Amino acid sequence: MSKAKRGIYAAAVSPFREDGTLHVQKLVAYCQHLITAGGCDGVAPTGTTGEGNSISHRERMTLPAAFADAGFDPSRVIFGTGSCATQDAVDLTSAAMSAGFVNVLALPPFYYKDPSDEGLYAYFSRLVEKVGDDRLRVYLYHFPQMSMTPIPVDVVVRLKQTFGPLIAGLKDSSGDLSQSLAFADATGGVDAGFDVYPSSEAFLFDGLAGGCAGIISGSTNAFGAYSRAAMAAAEGPDSDAFALVKAARAVASKYPLMAAMKQLEAWRSGDDSWIRMAPPLVPLSAEQMARLKADVEDLKALARAGR
Repeated sequence: MSKAKRGIYAAAVSPFREDGTLHVQKLVAYCQHLITAGGCDGVAPTGTTGEGNSISHRERMTLPAAFADAGFDPSRVIFGTGSCATQDAVDLTSAAMSAGFVNVLALPPFYYKDPSDEGLYAYFSRLVEKVGDDRLRVYLYHFPQMSMTPIPVDVVVRLKQTFGPLIAGLKDSSGDLSQSLAFADATGGVDAGFDVYPSSEAFLFDGLAGGCAGIISGSTNAFGAYSRAAMAAAEGPDSDAFALVKAARAVASKYPLMAAMKQLEAWRSGDDSWIRMAPPLVPLSAEQMARLKADVEDLKALARAGR
């Protein structure tokens, strides 16, 4: 058991059955695809892109054991375990730990708005202390647009100073590279063992240069192989491969992200059940589907031209 491998992560989308329950085995198989043909180094299931807060506590508790039964490498999974209730976050984190997965992604408590720095520190401190296992590696989840509860840099630094390696890193979904770099600078970034992950692959090279560890992105569900090719290109950020990465990210940004990634997986797999969403989210409209298909064909043409 070890800290999560650095690199390219997909914030994995979640498949649902007709009755709205999570299709656990399909999610496990899909995550195996993402770290092989999908081009990713790892996966982050049951986060925002995975509709984690729309999945029942009971279902989320069973998920790590299913990944373990499938022989999934623990260093390639960061389970989303955030919850407004501290004990729920403790229970979800403990379930991951019991199955051998020590890396978790933890939202702040997001219901009560404008909490004090002291309150946020107390929440994450209680999570670590109640889990009570030195193997634990927590990745803080900063997503102020969605949670309306930002995690200030000073709180991150204080947690890192108090708990050391147990506060392993942070996912920054603010969409602001300067914010990601501020987290890396204040904590020492990868050189100090603190792994910051911006949420856009368009920031991949600038983030790495600024002390970040890679990316955790929703659009790498469909376009992870493009990022893998850019990482392998001799020209790096100046390569045609990275131009394709940025073009793909721009396409993803035109649509509701979760619905678009599920539609692309439905087309890839030939399984239309992938388009199911947990309410209140809904699938793409027919017009959106048509535009997405055309955009993806343009990306494929761009990829062929760059070879």
